Amino acid sequence: MTFFESLVALLLLAVILLQVSRRTWIPYPTMLATAGVIVALVPGSPEIAIDGHTMLALFIAPVLLDAAFDFPLAAVRKLWRPLVALAVVAVLLTTAVVAWVGWAFAGLPLAAAITLGAIVAPPDAAAATTVLRSASLPRRTTQVLTGESLLNDATALLLFSAAVAIQSHGAIDGVVGLKLGLAVPGGIALGLAMAWGFRFIVPHTRGSFGGNLLEFVNTFLAWLIAERLGLSAVLCVVTMAMFIANDPRMKIEARDRVQSFAVWGVVVFVLNVVAFLMMGMQAHSIIGAMTPDRLREAARVAGMVVAAVIVTRLVWVLTYNRLAVRFAWLRGDAGPASFAQAVVIGWCGMRGLVTLATAFALPSDFPQRDLIVLSAFAVVLATLVVQGLTLSPLIRLLGLNEDDDHRERVVAQRALADAALDTVGRTDGRVAGEVRRQFEIDRAALEGGEACADFLARQRLKLKAITAQRERLHALRDEDAIGAEEFERLQEALDWHELAIGPAEQRTIEEG
Repeated sequence: MTFFESLVALLLLAVILLQVSRRTWIPYPTMLATAGVIVALVPGSPEIAIDGHTMLALFIAPVLLDAAFDFPLAAVRKLWRPLVALAVVAVLLTTAVVAWVGWAFAGLPLAAAITLGAIVAPPDAAAATTVLRSASLPRRTTQVLTGESLLNDATALLLFSAAVAIQSHGAIDGVVGLKLGLAVPGGIALGLAMAWGFRFIVPHTRGSFGGNLLEFVNTFLAWLIAERLGLSAVLCVVTMAMFIANDPRMKIEARDRVQSFAVWGVVVFVLNVVAFLMMGMQAHSIIGAMTPDRLREAARVAGMVVAAVIVTRLVWVLTYNRLAVRFAWLRGDAGPASFAQAVVIGWCGMRGLVTLATAFALPSDFPQRDLIVLSAFAVVLATLVVQGLTLSPLIRLLGLNEDDDHRERVVAQRALADAALDTVGRTDGRVAGEVRRQFEIDRAALEGGEACADFLARQRLKLKAITAQRERLHALRDEDAIGAEEFERLQEALDWHELAIGPAEQRTIEEG
């Protein structure tokens, strides 16, 4: 098969597996990565290889920007201590333990062993966010895990760059040291600069597909420029996203926001699907190049690395949790997480594309490159399968599967209704009275009060009217009384109106 035919076949397989995942408790990253391995080991299966640096830019940059755009700055200020404990301390500890395993049992040089540790240390943003969507967790736990996935890559990639430089040059000279020292502040500064420039271009592209394309181009451009300059591409993209999302001067119209969110949701999902499939399909190139004896030796070391990665994270998270309960300065303003929440956070350490891509980005003459790549692949597959399959049952066992979304939604809707009534209540006249009555009905429906029946009756009548409007609109099109463009515009207006009237559940599209 040609590359295009192979890709279409793989996407078709992904669609089938996604439907299976929707109807089971298996997260789709686990299912897709496993399927990729099976496909890769079938004789005659296609080999789809991609450069490690390209993998990071193509698959990681959009996922990071999408997650960072929705991550509240208030959560960063409140949870910075646990975020540092996970995104910095946990990465350093994992790197140290894995480096010792590589040095003691595989005979790796110290710098190469640190490189291995930095490769497997960071849990993956795409894996974490996709698995978390399939689980129902307290909001604080989800925020900590999401925030960690935004920041830990920066720590690990800086360690990776330093270790590779030491191994290649024998030491860090002044130029390399200066570059590493500027990576973090330079990445943040570049992200702010990219966001500042983006603010002046956006007004000229609003309301167009070109505007959506610019969002992706700007994301990839920020990542590539940061990499070329030797800066932290992760912090650059995350900083840019948070600045754009929180800058009051960056006004986004409702129409642009609806369209942009829809486009980003689909594209990021497709990139995740392809990435997890491709991760599994690298098994052929990793295993096929090794002799049986070398494979057995590398598999033994890889097993120890997998155990080290999982155990180190779990032990550190539980230790930090107990310390934070005892010492308030370790947790700050946020209350201490429960022991059950700490167990879930410690277990939710799935590795993914960052680990595999950095392994493939190693120079071809790097010491024991084959062992390092196999270990990285083993960590990715083991964490996605073992932790991915057991996460939901663990959450249910610990009693953390209570969904707070409904309660938060009611509180927020009540606050919005009160704000609207406060504004309308200061206006006199018949029209104001009618509008005020509509908001009173909405608020009473949230409380389940006497006007709930009025709310349901109004909802039924409006939906019935919209159905009649749809029928008439289709008739106008069939009679050629209106053109296709006007038909689509009016149909879209009716769609939005129906979604606004109907239940909130109708506005959600499931992954898969």
